Amino acid sequence: MALADVLSSSVTKPDKLRALGIVALNGMFDEMDAVGVLRQAASEILPGDLAIVSSFGADSAVLLHIVAQVDPSLPVYFLETGKHFRETLDYVETLKRHLGLRNVIALRPDAGDVARFDPNGELWETDPDSCCHIRKTEPLDAAVAQYGGWVTGRKRFQTKERGVLPHFELTSDDRIKVNPLAYFSDADVNQYKRDHGLPEHPLFESGYKSIGCAPCTTTVAEGEDPRAGRWRGLNKKECGIHFDFNGEIAKPVLGAEHNLFKDGGFIADPFHAWEEGSDPAKARYTHVPVKTFLANREAFLDNPHPLGLLVVPGDKVEDVVEDLGRFASIAISFPAFTDGRGYSSARLLGERYGFEGEVRAIGDVLTDQIPLMRRCGINAFVVTHQPTRKALLDGALAEVAIFYQPVGKTEVPVGTRPYLRRAR
Repeated sequence: MALADVLSSSVTKPDKLRALGIVALNGMFDEMDAVGVLRQAASEILPGDLAIVSSFGADSAVLLHIVAQVDPSLPVYFLETGKHFRETLDYVETLKRHLGLRNVIALRPDAGDVARFDPNGELWETDPDSCCHIRKTEPLDAAVAQYGGWVTGRKRFQTKERGVLPHFELTSDDRIKVNPLAYFSDADVNQYKRDHGLPEHPLFESGYKSIGCAPCTTTVAEGEDPRAGRWRGLNKKECGIHFDFNGEIAKPVLGAEHNLFKDGGFIADPFHAWEEGSDPAKARYTHVPVKTFLANREAFLDNPHPLGLLVVPGDKVEDVVEDLGRFASIAISFPAFTDGRGYSSARLLGERYGFEGEVRAIGDVLTDQIPLMRRCGINAFVVTHQPTRKALLDGALAEVAIFYQPVGKTEVPVGTRPYLRRAR
């Protein structure tokens, strides 16, 4: 069977041959330009079975210009969430006229879901994951179910999670996701728009570098990541349609408690506790105990989903030092106020092993511990104790200014002499 036949066959269950075909496809077309990638996908791999998905945001004109070159009649789906800027809706019409796109389709959320879960239109304030699920993921899921593959405008430079993005992916529902702009840099995008005289999104010059729904999009300062204005202040980087590398659709976080304190506020926590018996190959957004990780190391390393690590008293972080880069978050357990072994684990992670990701404290996390935890490199806290929550929100934590045991390179211990004691 030819490679194109393997990739274009419609299947409803995981197919190892299809997965192998994706690997081969990326090898064959890794150096191909964006127009070539899309033309190959539309004419050879998935002829008549490919949809385009566009946000009509700040960079969307580039992908849509390429679509117009390949086939302006390709179906282009736009998620009309009901929360867009007026300027974005106007931009949809501008690009349709400018590029000659003949098949732009607006996808709207189910009216029943909106009435049930978001009757006042304020769900984005309390549970943005669920808001995205209702207004984006569910409508798109139904639409792409008609196709063998779909095209995105994602690029490697946009976020750390997208840093290994290939031209072709096999999603968890066994569809092909095509990313023609995967290797474009921010400079490439802007140069392409200039070279082809593409109209800018009306909000781009006002500092909106990545544009989604109006309530969840802010301007971006000079030098910030282009997507820094999306869900600013929340532990959220994706709307759900691109939730992880495999493109698996995100599930809603309905009624989630906001117990994770990070970056100055309490937010919904995407991680959950590890459950015994879970499949290491399919686990996602869970803190895996050190012993469980070591016992199933290869399966966890092959797992493409975001994972965390759970460190409890008695665990040796040096046992997993080679794999620290695998984890999006490391949770350090403080089972009791009197057990301080977690402080040492946190310092080892940051000072000796250079871990720069999220290090969170869980367990008995109380007001007077948090300044000490922060000194040791812990930057997130799971807090249910109400007085501690209030102290965090009010900025009323006790300061620690005198150090007998310094941390890092900047603290000076009390009693330090300006000279070394000489041996007799």
